[in-house]
Amino acid sequence: MVIRYGLIGSGMMGQEHLRNLALLDGVEVTALADPNAEMRAQAAALAGPQAQVFADYRQLLAADLCDALVVASPNDAHHAMMLDLLDTPHAILCEKPLCTTVDACRQVIAKAENRAAPVWVAMEYRYMDPIQRLLEEVEAGRAGQPRMVAIREHRFPFLDKVAAWNRFNERTGGTLVEKCCHFWDLMRLILKSNPRRVYASAGQDINHKGEAYDGQKPDILDNAFVTLDFENGTRAMLDLCMFAEGSRWQEVVSVTGNLARIDAKVPGPARFANNGHQHAAELEISDRASKTVSLESIEGDPKILAAGDHFGATFYQHQRFLRLIQTGQGRPEVDLEDGFWSVIAGQAAEESARTGRVIDLEGYR
Repeated sequence: MVIRYGLIGSGMMGQEHLRNLALLDGVEVTALADPNAEMRAQAAALAGPQAQVFADYRQLLAADLCDALVVASPNDAHHAMMLDLLDTPHAILCEKPLCTTVDACRQVIAKAENRAAPVWVAMEYRYMDPIQRLLEEVEAGRAGQPRMVAIREHRFPFLDKVAAWNRFNERTGGTLVEKCCHFWDLMRLILKSNPRRVYASAGQDINHKGEAYDGQKPDILDNAFVTLDFENGTRAMLDLCMFAEGSRWQEVVSVTGNLARIDAKVPGPARFANNGHQHAAELEISDRASKTVSLESIEGDPKILAAGDHFGATFYQHQRFLRLIQTGQGRPEVDLEDGFWSVIAGQAAEESARTGRVIDLEGYR
């Protein structure tokens, strides 16, 4: 049985979805929609002649050509789109963040109640090979009881996108929602708890300061330190810098428990590396009792790595989403509640960065 996919939003991330769907058996992209003619043309070339092309996603829905829908539109479009898409019987994979605000997420969750078809929120970082290995070791008890998670992302600035939508808090939800929802999601997954308190120190110090679009200056943060306390007494922190091009490790995720520290080290995409070479990832385990360090190199599948900028994660996420659709059994691995919590933490961090206050999350739920 072939599962027919429709893509809504065909910019940079939408095209990454298309390249990865092309690697899967039993999949056909039958429709795509985007209001931008240039993006539509680029996506249509990737999708193939069987895909019908629409300027409006509502035309795509009316054509009834799909079994599954992928939402990869700008963040501020997700809310209205999801409210429409939830009226269909189709499986949905919605790119992160679920919505740009907590209130909008609540409306989507309320409408999805008792819906039969699955809704999966695209948190690609969970599915990077080195992060999967870290999660396996944590689940196996190698770290003991995780008490602390530290995540560092040092990377290149936000890329150029249509109408520079990713330069503005109003359209993205802010950097700590748009970019960092991945990290709040990983923290919750590893620590098996929800955050209860957030403090952020952040600024826009380097990036986009000389830019203006229709007279509006970008207002997104480009660096931050964020600390979170969790309900089960654990804690986590994020060190974000978006003017650190050329760093060997784009992300380092460290989990420390009573037995060991486990570090997953993820390189940036090959196209942004100084020499254009895709470095291997690494998993490092520092054992307290034996005082030894083990190091594992993780190469990744070259064909899958070439299909996107997330160390193969988009492919593996789609593989699991497709299996869920095909079997009709189980539930999304990243559900609406997960997407909701990642926006709660991000919105609270944005508020903390603006006000200098510690934010109690009780008022956000």
